[in-house]
Amino acid sequence: MAQRSGYDPGVPCWVDLSSTDVDASARFYGEVFGWQADMIDDPEAGGYGMFLHQDRQVAGLGPVMGGGSPSFWNMFVATDDAAALAERVRNAGGTVTMEPMAVFDEGVMTVFQAPDGSYAAAWQAGNHHGAQLAGEPVSCCWNELVTRDPSAAESFYPAVFGWMPRLRELDGIKYTEWHLGERAVAGMVEMFSDYPAATPSFWMTYFAVADLEATTAAAEGAGASVLVRGMEAPPGRFSMLTDPQGATFSIIQLHEIAGNI
Repeated sequence: MAQRSGYDPGVPCWVDLSSTDVDASARFYGEVFGWQADMIDDPEAGGYGMFLHQDRQVAGLGPVMGGGSPSFWNMFVATDDAAALAERVRNAGGTVTMEPMAVFDEGVMTVFQAPDGSYAAAWQAGNHHGAQLAGEPVSCCWNELVTRDPSAAESFYPAVFGWMPRLRELDGIKYTEWHLGERAVAGMVEMFSDYPAATPSFWMTYFAVADLEATTAAAEGAGASVLVRGMEAPPGRFSMLTDPQGATFSIIQLHEIAGNI
């Protein structure tokens, strides 16, 4: 398994789920991925916990903060200085929506909105370095920006994370890979016209699975909606789903074990 103990600055290192119903989300992802929810028994943690797979942390889980917000998956990128990163966000035209904040002894986080409307977070590791398992079945393997404004994203994310965009043609679709040096760490695609008009730019989380059809069927059986079913892509076949609490994510059966984290 792709076990991890740390991440270089600029590399996505963690994802977590903000849920309108934490208990229901724990049951859903337990049924679909076999994860166990290990909630932190401390009121100051705000109801946060960890999803575990074979005793390794693969993602986080907590309640949505603020009324009226739907459930959603969040992407965190590793940094060695959250305060300096927040300043780069401002200088690049973004908005810091959560100032750098210490999370116990686990690390320091900051959350921001990019000029294209997408939200992301950065994580300066303390005791917690990020996902302990990545790029393997039932763990995160890729993060992809689905954006309404690729030009704004191409100006912003390089200034903040040092990423460089590389445009590719995939089956007639323009696809951008974000590179950190020679390494592809994330992707970007312009939002298709069939998305609802009110859908903002967002980061899509991909989880690797061993059997796409079986996992898609398990998700449907547990109450998920299938937005895209079994579509071919160069890395493998994928499905896009919305869980019963409204969070959108994708699953992919990779042709070979690979990933950005």
